[in-house]
Amino acid sequence: MQWLSASEQVTWRRFVLATNLLDQALDRQLTRDSRLAHAHYAVLVALSEAPDRRLRMSDLARQVRFSLSRMTHAVASLERRGWVRREPCPTDRRGQVAIITDDGLATLTAAAPGHVSEVRARVFDRLTPAQVAALDDVCATLLAGLDDAAD
Repeated sequence: MQWLSASEQVTWRRFVLATNLLDQALDRQLTRDSRLAHAHYAVLVALSEAPDRRLRMSDLARQVRFSLSRMTHAVASLERRGWVRREPCPTDRRGQVAIITDDGLATLTAAAPGHVSEVRARVFDRLTPAQVAALDDVCATLLAGLDDAAD
C-alpha cells in the first residue's frame, strides 16, 4: 500500500472539506428560501426533465444515485407536500412511476434562480475559465472511476 504524500493529503482533505461545505451551503440555501432539501431538489429536477415529467422509481433512483429505499422516502416526503405523485407502472405491476405535479414544478421553478445564484456564488464566480475547464476535467476523470450507474 502506498500512503498519500503530504501534498496529496492536503489536497484530499481540502477536497473532502470543500465538497461537504458546498453540499451544506446549498442545502441551507434551498431549505431557507424554498423549504426544499437539496436532495429533494435533485429529484424534482430529474422529474421535470423527464419525458412527460415522469420516471419509473427505479430509473429515478438510478439517475440521482439514490438507493431504492432512499428514493421511496424522498418521494413519500415530496408526495406529502403535493409536489410529486405516484402511479402504478403500466408495464410492470410491481413497479411505480413518480410524476412531478404542477405544484412541484412551480416549486422547482421558484427555487431554481436562488439555487443557481448560490452555485454561481459558491463555485463559478470564484474560478477563472481555465479553472472551470480544469474542474470539469477532474470531475469527469473521477466520475469515470466512481459512477457505476453511468455504465
